[in-house]
Amino acid sequence: MRRRLAAALIVPALMLTAACGGGEDSGKKEPSASPSADAAKTEVPKPVASADPMPTVAGEAGKKAEITVPKGEPSGKFVVNTLKEGSGPEIKKDDLVVTKYTGKVWKSGKELSGSYDPDGQPLVVPAGSQQILPLFSESVLGKKVGSRVLVVAPPAAAFGEQGQSQLGVGPKDNLVFVLDVDSVLPKKAEGTQAPIPSELPQVKADEEKAATITIPKNDPPKELVDKVLIEGKGAEVKNGQTVYMQYSGAAWAPNQGKDSAKLFDTSWKTGAPFSTKIGQGQVIEGWDKGLVGKKVGSRVLLVIPPEQAYKDQAKGEDLPANSTLVFVVDIVGAV
Repeated sequence: MRRRLAAALIVPALMLTAACGGGEDSGKKEPSASPSADAAKTEVPKPVASADPMPTVAGEAGKKAEITVPKGEPSGKFVVNTLKEGSGPEIKKDDLVVTKYTGKVWKSGKELSGSYDPDGQPLVVPAGSQQILPLFSESVLGKKVGSRVLVVAPPAAAFGEQGQSQLGVGPKDNLVFVLDVDSVLPKKAEGTQAPIPSELPQVKADEEKAATITIPKNDPPKELVDKVLIEGKGAEVKNGQTVYMQYSGAAWAPNQGKDSAKLFDTSWKTGAPFSTKIGQGQVIEGWDKGLVGKKVGSRVLLVIPPEQAYKDQAKGEDLPANSTLVFVVDIVGAV
């Protein structure tokens, strides 16, 4: 049976970043831990193009790879081998790279769930980021969009000395992955932001960082607000799609009348957009209702009443029970 890679890392999205802390939470129904580059405490070896022995790969780029692991022990080297060079732009540091992957554990031959499985998802990798497993972040750096890359990752480039028991990955296991470098996402919505009525929160989000949100002194609206501040030029987001978003969130009442709201959560701290299937109950109701039908590339102001958020559940001192939530969401991609 294939091991559930995505489920073991983060639910519902595969994001190989540090988990939220300090009572923070986002539109996700439940916070969940996930491994980061900190999992590998030893120094990450520099990638090499080849080593002996090498796995072999069959299948076309853009489809599930068939990986054959050779007999014998792996070299222990961090191998990044370009099987097919793409014709697109070269990946630069901090680019948000959409990758599709197939993976195996070298020793056991166990197949890890991947992007080409029926319920699989692509993975967005911030290239070269120290917050992401080198298995992914270092392997895409310098590659061209459209490339297929074979990666053999020793523990130092993957889950470190503790392994990942949920996946069946031991502390000494080498992993074999085939990554298809699909595309590069924009880091935020681009365009001129529309004026916002004075009775709604004001937003400043010009830079590649968390938005500044100013909440007015008046009471919050009783109904869901899903105001488009920048309309994107992409396709409309459909129910059931995986949506990639940069977001910043604050609670209304604790921040009324302040110059700048204290954010209880933001995707900008992780180095990668948050991703989820939308309209499927994997996030709070206000996100499902407010984001389906918006265009990719849009910036959306969501003001979500408690009954479409966390109701009477407190989520830390910055997110008390019965909170109206304010989110600024940049929809940077959808598949």
